[in-house]
Amino acid sequence: MGIGGTGMAGLAGLFYALGKEVRGSDSQAPYPPMGTLLSELGIPVLYPYSKANVDNTLDLVIIGNVIRKTNEEAIAVMERGIPYMSMPEALRKFFLRGKHSVVVAGTHGKTTTASLVAHLLTEHDCDPGFLIGGIPLNFRRNFRLGKGKFFIVEGDEYDTAFFDKTPKFWHYEPVAAIITNIEYDHADIYKDIDEIVGVFSQFARLLPSGSPLVIPQGDRVVREAVKGSNGKIVTFGLEEGDFCAKDIRPDETGSIFDLYVYGHRLGRLRLPLLGLHNLKNCLAGIALVYQLIEPVRLPEALLRFRGVKKRQEIVGEVQGVKVIDDFAHHPSAVRETIMAVKSHHKGRVIALFEPESNTSRRKVFQNDYVDAFRLADMVFFTKVFEKPDGLKPEERLDLKKLCEDIETFGVRARVIEEIDELAKVVAREARPQDIVLAMSGRDFGGIHQKILDCMKGKTIEKVL
Repeated sequence: MGIGGTGMAGLAGLFYALGKEVRGSDSQAPYPPMGTLLSELGIPVLYPYSKANVDNTLDLVIIGNVIRKTNEEAIAVMERGIPYMSMPEALRKFFLRGKHSVVVAGTHGKTTTASLVAHLLTEHDCDPGFLIGGIPLNFRRNFRLGKGKFFIVEGDEYDTAFFDKTPKFWHYEPVAAIITNIEYDHADIYKDIDEIVGVFSQFARLLPSGSPLVIPQGDRVVREAVKGSNGKIVTFGLEEGDFCAKDIRPDETGSIFDLYVYGHRLGRLRLPLLGLHNLKNCLAGIALVYQLIEPVRLPEALLRFRGVKKRQEIVGEVQGVKVIDDFAHHPSAVRETIMAVKSHHKGRVIALFEPESNTSRRKVFQNDYVDAFRLADMVFFTKVFEKPDGLKPEERLDLKKLCEDIETFGVRARVIEEIDELAKVVAREARPQDIVLAMSGRDFGGIHQKILDCMKGKTIEKVL
């Protein structure tokens, strides 16, 4: 239930790979990339939710955390006594038991870092299993059973299910872990940064004594969270840390750097991803892999890493204008993504943003978004995405004020509520060498392809 979610679709794929008969339900037909994945696997999706979808042939129901206790399917499952469990519980019981659970946690960078760890282990013939919250482009799917001893999990601090309000990553029994960073997020369930630090602190205590726990060098918040852990602390960073990058040289497609391990230079490496934030993700992944195996083919393996779908993914280029799809929604992620794109490209950055996550729809980061978006050359927002959560008007992100505050920095900012109209406006405004950076956790209403179609001339006459 809730099969359209990234983790839930991946879990369905894992059960399918085990040879189980799998079907799912959701409020609507899942959108890409998960809808595409489920279609390729031949897993049927029933929508919308209905108690008619629940029958007595079911051996087990996995209930995603998007499901509320008032959902008619959930009620039917309970009333009929059909066995059920949460996604994290199912992952632990059916796929993590008997494996070395490697968990990548943190506010930002989890998906890219987990994908890199899976890639590096695969390149060294470890055949890991994994479940990742995005589509690693090297694998084209976000799940894999794997025959090796390692199983990589992207560890999320969001709650588990309506019947289990503990964080997901408390379920994963880690024997090795990364915490990329810790910031305030998930404003719908956590009241402040102290609550966030508290759940990460408990996660860090799950590691057995001496097990590797990779953290950022000099990060006081993360240090506070891990001080009660019995794990072996390993640090990463730029210029400093047990694993660090020095003499960093960015170019149009990535970064070249010297890798230092415990003070010794190992060599000159190249990461084919943009931005210092991705270089940090890379260092975290390398640091963890070094604790698990001897990565003798690291330089060539790193060169072959292709990143993750919806993370600075170039959807297309028309008339010298590149259109990029990105998952960024937290203000820190927005800022880092805009900075990365600007530092690697000569043209203007036209930033598009759909406030659709449970945090980005709220006022909690009103001022932080100003600081993030002022780095762009032009900014367009769509309307705040509607969800059935009863978010009060006074609690919503104030887009009118946000635009006014961004424009005080000399950056043009507008709200264009409808996707089709936004595509036409962007196609009219963009010029050669510009980057259109469209950020959303969803498919953004297909905005990326609509802009490309406008610029190809399919609807350009309406724009002109």
